[in-house]
Amino acid sequence: MTTTTTTEDRPRTHPLRQTAPGLVNRTFLRLELRRFFRDRVSVFFIALLPAFFFLIFGTQGFADQDIGNGNVVLYIAISMAAYGAVTATTGVGGMAAVERLQGWGRQLGLTPLRDPSFVAVKALLGLVVAAIPVVLIYLLAWFTGAEGTVGAWTLSALVVLVGASVFALYGLAVGLFFRTEAAVGGASGILVVLAFLGNIFFPLSGVMLAIAKFTPLYGYVALARYPLTEGHLENGDHDPLWMAVANVSTWATIFALVAVWLVRRGRERQ
Repeated sequence: MTTTTTTEDRPRTHPLRQTAPGLVNRTFLRLELRRFFRDRVSVFFIALLPAFFFLIFGTQGFADQDIGNGNVVLYIAISMAAYGAVTATTGVGGMAAVERLQGWGRQLGLTPLRDPSFVAVKALLGLVVAAIPVVLIYLLAWFTGAEGTVGAWTLSALVVLVGASVFALYGLAVGLFFRTEAAVGGASGILVVLAFLGNIFFPLSGVMLAIAKFTPLYGYVALARYPLTEGHLENGDHDPLWMAVANVSTWATIFALVAVWLVRRGRERQ
């Protein structure tokens, strides 16, 4: 007796099921990238606002002075690229709050997508988005007189890009905690304060500098500048490499653990 297998009898594979070992679900990542780049207004402001800041600070009369393995123009470019990158990744992470309001989190809860994979995809999406202001600012720096060794250019850009993924986790954690559309703006607002404390916009000293060394952006920016400055600060002090690495590692661990916990808590409530 011959049996026929209908379409309904065939096993179905969920589109978000992990087809290969690994933390990143490629299908989910592709959907997230396509969705982000359809929003041309956000892409426009993510690319141009940090570049505008660079043109303001990086074209001043003092910008051609030598510093470490390059000049001040490159120093400012690294600083503004780092700020643009973390702003971009924070925005990507904060979008999780809007997704929760739209019921997207409930839909993902019905799929085989694992919680760590969800967080990893968000972090990788933030890394791709962060490349937009970084590439633009480094190109502007090249054409406006930035000077530095090959190592200062390449290593600083690499650190800016990779380190920015930490703040995708930060944005995700803030978005999941507040669960409102204002979460994205709130995360960005807090980031401005952290940028001042992180020694990005102007050099700190004294007690403020001592406090700043424990804030999230300080270690990230110090690590990005290290190929250029080798840890030397404007006031003559020196930050060892291990301190910047320890700062970034500690905050990355904190943000990742909080983000995963909030994702799981959100699914339990739904």
